[in-house]
Amino acid sequence: MTLDPKTICVVANPGSGRNSRDAEAIKRAMAAFGPEVTLRRWRKGEDLDAFVQKAVADGFSTIVAAGGDGTVMGVAHALMGTGANLAVLPLGTFNYFARGLGLPQEPEAAAQAILAGHPNTISVGTVNGQVFLNNASIGIYPTILQAREDIYARLGRSRLMAHWSVLRTLVRFQRPRRMEITADGAQLVLKTPLVFVARSAYQLQRFGLEGTQAISDDKFVLFIARGGTRLHLLKLALRLALRRVQVGRDVELLTAHEIDIATAKRRPRVAFDGEKRRMLAPLSFRIAADALSIILPDAADRVEV
Repeated sequence: MTLDPKTICVVANPGSGRNSRDAEAIKRAMAAFGPEVTLRRWRKGEDLDAFVQKAVADGFSTIVAAGGDGTVMGVAHALMGTGANLAVLPLGTFNYFARGLGLPQEPEAAAQAILAGHPNTISVGTVNGQVFLNNASIGIYPTILQAREDIYARLGRSRLMAHWSVLRTLVRFQRPRRMEITADGAQLVLKTPLVFVARSAYQLQRFGLEGTQAISDDKFVLFIARGGTRLHLLKLALRLALRRVQVGRDVELLTAHEIDIATAKRRPRVAFDGEKRRMLAPLSFRIAADALSIILPDAADRVEV
């Protein structure tokens, strides 16, 4: 056992206790962790940064983010500069970051893999100082996330409703947006419905996209959607689902260590790891080198998912 259980604090998001599936998963994970591991729940509206940093100040050196990619991203942001380790108990729908680490998706197996794991320092992406682990985007995707939340609030959560939110947003799409992109000093002015900035090699592989080597080289992979009509977007969504997106036909691809994006709107909506926020433009994307310590599973515990 590499980690001392007394130094581990599991941070659960406020929704986990109300969702019976997540509540059961946390219960099973805590049983596998053992009685010396601490569970703390932060409440909706509470400052997650302050909550996590309080746990570190209380002496916990490994913070386990129990939740989906958004929760993991939030805990990672709070841990920047603290020296404490981030571990992940995957409870979300996609769990791209946890899957990229090779973590098991079952709660008991994930807990055991964390206990037997080892720390490793990684570089992470930031946009205007906000950490993101998988991707950030500008354009139609943040609008899709907003539509999805609205539909969930009225009709409940389901995969069908998620797909409907995508279709409804694409059908209502009006026009591409003008953006000025500076990537490692090279400037590009264009109109596009979507700019997608990737930092997850696993996510690129999952959708059959190029750029995994650039991620390993601590670069961003920037995808710019081509075309500006509803038909173009519908084709892009279908080809993405079928892993048939082609550079040059569907998207343009750039790789860079530093990216700045100016938009027509002073405060465009930005999506990052499933969350969204309005940010002041120009948007500044930077790599924080070796900035986050994460717990990786040992080879015996790694799974390919």
